[in-house]
Amino acid sequence: MALKKITIAIDGHSSTGKSTMAKALARRIGYAYVDTGAMYRAVTLYALRNKLIKGETVDEKALKEHLKRGDIMITFRPTKEGKSVTVLNGKNVERYIRSMRVSNVVSIIAAIGFVRKAMVKQQQAMGKDKGVVMDGRDIGTVVFPDAEMKVFATASAEVRAQRRFDELRAKGDTTTTFEEVLENVTERDRIDSTRKESPLRQAEDAMVLDNSHMTIEEQNEWLYNLYLSRVRS
Repeated sequence: MALKKITIAIDGHSSTGKSTMAKALARRIGYAYVDTGAMYRAVTLYALRNKLIKGETVDEKALKEHLKRGDIMITFRPTKEGKSVTVLNGKNVERYIRSMRVSNVVSIIAAIGFVRKAMVKQQQAMGKDKGVVMDGRDIGTVVFPDAEMKVFATASAEVRAQRRFDELRAKGDTTTTFEEVLENVTERDRIDSTRKESPLRQAEDAMVLDNSHMTIEEQNEWLYNLYLSRVRS
């Protein structure tokens, strides 16, 4: 008997490895994967490149016009290695959207109501036929409140900062300090949780995954077993 197709929503704090776990699960079960956080990072990168952000102030009127005109087209492209990269207006921007320059202002962009509405519309279109794994901040609460499987990923701020710091070092960033990364993580938590538009919160029917002390293998098995319980119920 063929397993039914479901929608999988993985929400949670920044740097909990949501994208990594969502990608691994999608690959294992043959589902499409959508990294919604990358979409907000791509909008942020576009705004920075087009000088629509000065300090922490966004030219919202101009950004709204760019979105309305369809100037910000975001898609995902699979690589030969089976990974997924973020494509902004036809160009692979995966490397640039993970920079601290983008990390420092992405929460400000993601808190803007019309940006969230535009991204949610794109996300709902991507997942309308089910068989999708989507991760972000508001997938189980706003984008797909009826998702059959909801996960809320978390870990201590220090553990998350260390992971992000190690990632930056691996990518050749030798100037950003651990303290700067920890400050960025805690500030993003504050902005994400207190913003007016779609704040980060755990859906009532979400399963909490605290991976502070879990290996990637343990985490992946936890998710896969939860998936099996949902498609067989």
